[in-house]
Amino acid sequence: MTIKRRTFLLCVPALSLAASAARAQQFPTKPVRYIVPVAAGGGSDFVARTVCERWGTALGQTFIVDNLSGGGGVIAAQTTSKAPADGYTLMQGYVATHGTSPATRKLSYDPVGDFTPIGMIGGTPNVLVVNASLPVNDLKGFIDYLKKNPGKLGYGSAGTGSLTQLVMELFKQQTGTFILHVPYRGIAPAFTDLMGGQTQAMFPGLAAALPHIRSGRVKPLAITGHERQATLKDVPTLIESGLKGFDALQWYGVVGPARMPPAIVRQLNETLNTVLKAPDMKSKLASEAVDPMPMSPEQFGNYIKTEVARWTALAKERGIQLEE
Repeated sequence: MTIKRRTFLLCVPALSLAASAARAQQFPTKPVRYIVPVAAGGGSDFVARTVCERWGTALGQTFIVDNLSGGGGVIAAQTTSKAPADGYTLMQGYVATHGTSPATRKLSYDPVGDFTPIGMIGGTPNVLVVNASLPVNDLKGFIDYLKKNPGKLGYGSAGTGSLTQLVMELFKQQTGTFILHVPYRGIAPAFTDLMGGQTQAMFPGLAAALPHIRSGRVKPLAITGHERQATLKDVPTLIESGLKGFDALQWYGVVGPARMPPAIVRQLNETLNTVLKAPDMKSKLASEAVDPMPMSPEQFGNYIKTEVARWTALAKERGIQLEE
């Protein structure tokens, strides 16, 4: 009897794997709900619809994009984490929901424990821009100018706790400089005051900055990332400019509720990566300056953990904490 019981117990994991594989073979049999934690019409929404159109074709099912804005992504994250873990509810997690917000706020969800990582979509760098009239033309000149004028300059952000603030705080930390933070309700009004001279610098995402750079109303000095961008070939990275390890991305990825069946996760990841590796996908995402970054679920899960840890450490060191 003991031997038979042990045999049965040993068979349980195998049966679970077999059941998971069977579900994956049948998946998907109905449309997939794809939650986007921002309102329709913005860059994140564009990325979602561009990817989901191809992804649905690859899976042989429709993806229904559901824009669920509110609470800085909290509503979308809560909805996703509480959904059945069957692969039919996914969310476009991004640097705010799974990076900067957990670092600066007490949230009602765990960015790691409450989700299953599916895969990375891609990211766009942040670019350091200054008012066109500021008498600096490169990163070294800007750092020197800040040191010669302590407390006299201000930088705008899309809001307290946003990536645009945290990247500048990282810059201040690494360069030993000071520039006053001026938070705005979104990136558009922050740009208005930057171009008007009320503030002197900012670290926006590349897609938001490009129109103003091309108009000549702001000057780009350096960009995050490990490589220069094709759209700004003459602008060096912060790393090559001497700030070792300085990197930050406005990234987008896909997560589902915790404890999704591994076989379904693998199927979703493989089809997503196939879509991202298509020859024309890079050009399709170029309007938002997003570079595809396909990853395995494990790689993406580790990426999220690293993002939460690095921004949490910075927020703690700089005293940045918001109420929920």
